Amino acid sequence: MLTLGHILEALTHQRFDYLRQPIPETVVDSRLAIPGSLFVALPGERQDGHDFVGDAFRRGAQLALIQRAIEIEFPILDLRSLPVVQEIPQPPLCLLVEDSLKALQETARFWRRKLPVRVIGITGSVGKSTAKELIAEVLSRRYVTLKSPGNFNNEIGLPLSILRLSESHQRAVLEMGFYVIGEIAFLCDIALPYIGVVTNVGTVHAERAGSQEAIAQGKSELVQALPPEGFAILNFDDPYVREMAKKTRARVFFYGLDPQADLWADEIRSHGLEGISFRVHYRNESLYLRLPILGRHSVQTALRAIAVGLVDNLTWQEIVEGLRSTPTQLRLTVVRTEQGALILDDSYNAAPESTLAALNLLADLDGHRIAVLGDMLELGIYEAQGHELVGRRAAEVAHRLITVGERGKLIAAAARRAGMPAALIDEVKDALDVIPLLKEELGESDIVLVKGSRAMRMDRIVSALEMQE
Repeated sequence: MLTLGHILEALTHQRFDYLRQPIPETVVDSRLAIPGSLFVALPGERQDGHDFVGDAFRRGAQLALIQRAIEIEFPILDLRSLPVVQEIPQPPLCLLVEDSLKALQETARFWRRKLPVRVIGITGSVGKSTAKELIAEVLSRRYVTLKSPGNFNNEIGLPLSILRLSESHQRAVLEMGFYVIGEIAFLCDIALPYIGVVTNVGTVHAERAGSQEAIAQGKSELVQALPPEGFAILNFDDPYVREMAKKTRARVFFYGLDPQADLWADEIRSHGLEGISFRVHYRNESLYLRLPILGRHSVQTALRAIAVGLVDNLTWQEIVEGLRSTPTQLRLTVVRTEQGALILDDSYNAAPESTLAALNLLADLDGHRIAVLGDMLELGIYEAQGHELVGRRAAEVAHRLITVGERGKLIAAAARRAGMPAALIDEVKDALDVIPLLKEELGESDIVLVKGSRAMRMDRIVSALEMQE
């Protein structure tokens, strides 16, 4: 387990083997501090973590990384001047550094190199989190496996995930998010991935990156960081991802729906809320699978997990057991309203690719289908095109459409052009405006898809309509 001695060695390059106090958790939110934990005080736009060091200590933290002097009753050890020669005070203790975020990252980099764990890195525009969860389920059939919690996939979250590792872990499955060129390369320098999985290259974050080509360039940094003995697991069906095979030293393993891929699937069927079934092919073997994950698009998630299992030498029995043990459909959940209507809650986030997949699932279900779709943000030059595609598909799938936000109007307009009667479409400004509309009309036969970018807070619709136990 990570100790005080390890943290000091990471930040000073001096050995403190005698300081063996374990650090069970590292947090950047003082409310999450537990006894013995390390609190990293990060300055932010709205709040400064330095204002909450005392709160972290009151909750049991024994260490705090700070980058400016603060008034506090506990000792402050200045690590900005090396070597550190003074006696190390007993915790609770503040460690004063030049930059607390860089100190967090440097500690994670040091700790990762102390451990023999094999890291599986995952990136892509859509499907990272579901792939992470399913891959971790598969690997855990044989290995002690850690997965990054939630969406800990950036310059803060990934180091926090790595500091959760212990000597007992054999595998770590980590998401790697992308906003700007160089970000994934930086994360890889900390994590040292052995296996890299790329899901797809979509249009989300194009507003920051500029284009799909730039997004592909950024995501290819994962496969470029892999060692020659590692594996790049690439989506053969996505031409941007397929091209990444030319950029890696690692062994390439393709998955997809094309028989040219190393691992491929056909005979894909959606069984609505009962999951999916498909036949998977690998070398001279084929296997029919039925899994409790929703939507035809989920076959890609399953193929990613199978691919990781295969290159990591798991048996088919272990792989299938892992696939079938997944406890929940991660992003999309199903709830009932008081009237008995079914709500497909996919309000976590939205991009054109994931929204089209959710609409395809809606199309598989019998009932009066209502699509409640909000703005999809950060699409940049693909904004009009992305909302147009979603609007057209909504017109084909839904019996009723409600759009939320300014960009939602693009969805509504596209649906009208595709032939959906204007009387079946409502456009509202805010997610809260949807609630009275649906409360008046929902019945037992209704199935409602709720989806939009996180900033649209579409989850408020589900919370207001969900049946209270």
